Order: sequence, then structure tokens, then C-alpha cells
Amino acid sequence: RFGSGWAWLVKKGSGLAVVSTANQDTPLSDGLTPILGIDVWEHAYYLNYQNRRPDYIAAFWNVINWDAVAEKWSK
Repeated sequence: RFGSGWAWLVKKGSGLAVVSTANQDTPLSDGLTPILGIDVWEHAYYLNYQNRRPDYIAAFWNVINWDAVAEKWSK
């Protein structure tokens, strides 16, 4: 998806899926349970990354608490 919105790792049935939502939409509206999300609106990264969204996304992987994600997945 291009532009403002979010990318999510969600529970879908007994598995996982990666979905995107526009603007302020949430996967909860589609009956999905989010377990990890990244805000890709420009306001989330502009001060540190200006227009370098790929650098922001790359840095995101360094700050994820995978134990917390695993805990949400197991619930």
C-alpha cells in the first residue's frame, strides 16, 4: 500500500498474516487480532529519517520486543 497507513502482523485463524490498513484503520475492523504493527505515516519517521521510509522500516526491526510479540501470539 502506498501512502499513509499501517502494516500489521495479525492472527488469522490458526496462523499469521501480514496485512496493511489505510490511514487510521485497524485490522480489528476485519475481525483480525494485531500482534505487531508499524506506523508508516510520514509523521512517524520524518524527524529522524526525512523521506527515507525504507531506513525507518529497517531500524524498526532493531527495536521489536520479540518476547512480547510471541506472548501475544500465544494468547
